[in-house]
Amino acid sequence: MPSYVIPDKCDGCKALDKTACQYICPNDLMVLDKAITKAYNREPEMCWECFSCVKICPTQAVEVRGYADFVPLGATVSPLRSSDSIMWTVKFRNGTLKRFKFPIRTTQEGTAVPDGGWTTGDENLKSPNLFTEPMSLGLSSVQTLK
Repeated sequence: MPSYVIPDKCDGCKALDKTACQYICPNDLMVLDKAITKAYNREPEMCWECFSCVKICPTQAVEVRGYADFVPLGATVSPLRSSDSIMWTVKFRNGTLKRFKFPIRTTQEGTAVPDGGWTTGDENLKSPNLFTEPMSLGLSSVQTLK
């Protein structure tokens, strides 16, 4: 089930030009209806169910079906985000609640190194393992096997 915005809970992030769910969606699916200041998923069939919008929503207005490996059929899951962790609350069909707290960052925000601290060089780009990447090999087209 793709992400779904509960209209009663959504405040459109106070009607700014871009909502938190718009900012975080990796597939650029969330949009703001400026007439009613509510966010919604414009293409639910394209949703990856990655939980990014669910975790970032300040009003807990976005829901996604929980994955079967941690949420059994009929249960609901909702996150509560803090600055260093996310508290996941699972509510089972019988009303039982379970909470799990997980850290959300291992490095200080803004200090992540893209290459992980490993040296990289052009020799990796010229590797035969990248034969499907013509630009990295300086070729005009992709080589094919005969």
